[in-house]
This record gives sequence, C-alpha cells and structure tokens, in this order.
Amino acid sequence: MSNKLSYKGILAMGLEDQIRLRTLKGKIGYKVTKFQIMSNLPGGGSTNVEYLAKITKKPDPNITSVVDLTDDNIMAVAYYVDNNSTAVPPNETIIIDNAVTNQDIFINIVDVAGGSISCNYYIELERMELSEIESTQLTLKSLRNLATASTLLAP
Repeated sequence: MSNKLSYKGILAMGLEDQIRLRTLKGKIGYKVTKFQIMSNLPGGGSTNVEYLAKITKKPDPNITSVVDLTDDNIMAVAYYVDNNSTAVPPNETIIIDNAVTNQDIFINIVDVAGGSISCNYYIELERMELSEIESTQLTLKSLRNLATASTLLAP
C-alpha cells in the first residue's frame, strides 16, 4: 500500500468539496503533507485574486475568510495573493497542522477580495495504519465534533 495520496480539483468561490477517506473499520489514518492553491486564470487579465482555502475535518456551514488556528477541525490553510503584476509575483502562505484523521475531509475556498474566479487546489496526504486504540479515539473525536456542530446548527 502506497503511503502517499494526492487529490486535485477546482472550486468556485464559496463552495466546498468533500474528499472521501473514511473506511469501514477506520484503521487507516491520513495527514496533510502538502497543500497548494492557484487561480483558474493565473495572471489572468486585469483581475486580482486573494484566496483563502481551508482543509477541515467537518463541513463548514458558513464558509468565510475567518481563520482560527485554535480550531481542532482545521487541518491546513492556504492564503494566495496574485495582484496581476509582473513586478510582484504571486505570494502563497501555507500552514499545515500535524493532525491525523480517519474520516472524510473538506476543502473550501473564498476570495477575500470579493472576486469570482475559480481556484485550483492540490493536496497530498500521507496514509498510515492505525492501531485499534488510535482508530477508536479518532472516530469518537470525530463523532463528538459532528454532534457539537449539529447542536450549533439546530434551529
């Protein structure tokens, strides 16, 4: 079994993709090792972009440009600025947590500058075998987070 997986995709602003990782027994864990984003139109015309992308352990019902790195659900964040200038190259800041999950992950992207140009993403994950105890702990933590989220979303 290969220890590296990669995923790529493109998202319109304000949308979220789900990457299916969950297994029946939860004995496989995943950790983000690489995360990159790039405009669908790199250097595209006269448009400036200021993307903020997040990889999370649960869906985000209110996709915004707010980042709270103390949130246990955030696995990685990327901030990408391209001001469409040859004098200033695109700038990207990436923060990756060491968190491991055995559940699905989610990626969402917003343009902080208010633009609407789609954004590409590329993610590399490290796959690892989990012990029975590690698997149970991660699954219970995920269920607890989902229960908390559904309580917060309830009318």
